[in-house]
Amino acid sequence: MDLSLHLVALPLWVSGPLLVGGPTAAAALGPLLVRRYVALERLSTNNEVAGFKFATLGVVYAVLLAFAVIVVWEKFRDAESAVAHEAGAVAALYRLSGGLDSDARATLRTELARYIRTVVADDFPAMARGRGSGAAARALTEVYGAVIAHDAAGIRGEALRAEMLDQLDQVTRARRQRLVLASGVVPGIIWLVLFGGAVLTIVFTFFFGTENLHAQVWMTVMLALMVCTALFVVVAVDHPFTGSVRVTAEALEAVLDAFSDGPAPGASVAR
Repeated sequence: MDLSLHLVALPLWVSGPLLVGGPTAAAALGPLLVRRYVALERLSTNNEVAGFKFATLGVVYAVLLAFAVIVVWEKFRDAESAVAHEAGAVAALYRLSGGLDSDARATLRTELARYIRTVVADDFPAMARGRGSGAAARALTEVYGAVIAHDAAGIRGEALRAEMLDQLDQVTRARRQRLVLASGVVPGIIWLVLFGGAVLTIVFTFFFGTENLHAQVWMTVMLALMVCTALFVVVAVDHPFTGSVRVTAEALEAVLDAFSDGPAPGASVAR
């Protein structure tokens, strides 16, 4: 399990101070330590050149950090969309099963309900650890078996089975999408650049020289707070099914509730 998955799995009251509070406190000490060993006169002589370079460094890092935030947020929304799409396809399969004979209808609805229960009980907890559940994959295979076993007689029967297979294919694609997103969005090399850039950007401010040291410390603290908060957002959203900020199985659970509220296909479908 990678470092970002370890961090996002922590409660917010732990990961927040760890990623934001600690580095910000360390940044507050930086100007004090530098000023202790380097005279103000030596620091202030480079303010003009250092300011220009810091502006360039800050813009480059800000663009990279903003890009990371946008990407992980878009992937988080994709994860939400995948779960909703999967739930919609399962609901469509349930309704299409009304065109089957009583035995085939009961079998398919039972397998659909079992699949959703397995996804909620096994797949989502497994995705919180960055992987999928074998039990959910087997349950989906059973749904395929129930659809394929349908004896499609006539044009109407063929059209019905083709539509059910299409909906089942959408379920499979949506599940595959959420499994891929569960493993994380940001590659390791990007994490290295993001955290390395944060350190460089914050440490750069230590070597400015202002007569009011307290003002310089507070400016460094505010910069560190903003940078670390943005990084915290990236870490918290990078794994969309892990941690306190995550995509839940609520859409799938709502479909299972709808199954239970509808015409009972058998005792095994009721929650």
